[in-house]
Amino acid sequence: MNAITLEEQLNRDCFCIDVDPERVWSVVERAAAGVVPVELLKQHRAHLFSSAPVFLSEADLAGMETVVQAIEATAQLTAFQDAALAWAPEIAKVDLGPRGAFMGYDFHLTPDGPKLIEVNTNAGGAFLNALLAQAQVACCPEVRAVVPAADPLADFEAAVWRMFQEEWRLQGRGEALSVIAIVDEAPADQYLYPEFLLAQAFFKRHGVEAVIADPKDLRFDKGRLFLGELAIDLVYNRLVDFGFGRLESAALRAAYLAEAVVVTPSPRNHALLADKRNLTLLSDPMRLKALGVDAQPRRDLAAIPSARPVTADNADHLWAERRSLFFKPAGGYAGKAVYRGDKLTRGVWATILEGGYVAQAFAAPSERRVQVDGDPQTRKMDVRLYTYAGATFLAAARLYQGQTTNFRTPGGGFAPVVVVKTPPRVDMAQDYCVPPCASLGAPSPDDW
Repeated sequence: MNAITLEEQLNRDCFCIDVDPERVWSVVERAAAGVVPVELLKQHRAHLFSSAPVFLSEADLAGMETVVQAIEATAQLTAFQDAALAWAPEIAKVDLGPRGAFMGYDFHLTPDGPKLIEVNTNAGGAFLNALLAQAQVACCPEVRAVVPAADPLADFEAAVWRMFQEEWRLQGRGEALSVIAIVDEAPADQYLYPEFLLAQAFFKRHGVEAVIADPKDLRFDKGRLFLGELAIDLVYNRLVDFGFGRLESAALRAAYLAEAVVVTPSPRNHALLADKRNLTLLSDPMRLKALGVDAQPRRDLAAIPSARPVTADNADHLWAERRSLFFKPAGGYAGKAVYRGDKLTRGVWATILEGGYVAQAFAAPSERRVQVDGDPQTRKMDVRLYTYAGATFLAAARLYQGQTTNFRTPGGGFAPVVVVKTPPRVDMAQDYCVPPCASLGAPSPDDW
């Protein structure tokens, strides 16, 4: 009989915790002070929330946090910054102090431990996932014992408020923070627009005026950034125009370079932490050593699958190895223009060879079984740590089918994380949560 970890067994066989979608939306509506058009949003975001949580071991969580801390420490080294900024836009060389709000580190859980897949600035979903954790419902005593007893929403909001205050302070601002703009292109059309409303309500609860704005509606005038006649102190940046190079971002770019506004995360934060080309440095032990990274962080960074830039010189070799690789654009986000090598066509390969792509060793995602209309079905999953300055303030998961997370999968979407204290390995026949899970359609011990 094979032995698996307890969290693997729970992710496969346990349906004892549900996230009640109606309760989640009710909490969303209250948190946004009644301004979230809940019924309309539910119609167009049916798969935003999964009903199943993901179980994560303390050891895996600690391993992921170690990787995050190693990356952030490495990114502070002058030699690493010189290497990363060499391929970054000129604006990224401007250092105004902020560390970058809402960093997101995405991991796949593998038999060899967590593997970092990518790093994101302005990582979406944090406010929504904090509500998911709050709305988590345990329906059996065996699992209720491992659900965190703390108030996840209150803990999250306290950490986020400290984060924005620190970003404000790091740019040398001594006066009180008064006005924040949450900025994205066509914000009301974004899939995560509900989160913008939650963030707006959050800032208002902390005594700050908050507006949601399209960058094209901003103007830089007389040393200030304005939306209409309202002067903006800080921009919570949700743009994927990471270097503010588009015409629509001109006012924001000018205000940023004039130090007239605090912007977080900034172009520099993205260049040092989230540019996919940085994975080619972080996953190369010899290059890290040459950059002055100490031995222990180099060992910690071994959890990053090997990555290489796609060039004309290595194109034939990478094509031959493509079935074991994932191809990502340097400035990619949300799984756009990302390709699994075993599904590549010659036409797509020609596009990749035009430049700006990274080939990363494929680390298969782990799985979570979920109930879809009473039928247990398997979904892929990844785990995201939301962090600030290397410290985690929220862990969440995403369940999906297909190549990347898409929020179109029945039973998929954002999922809360339950961290369990477990021994290293457990017998599959251990009677943990079996009776209620079996009653919901999970396999009985005789089926294992």
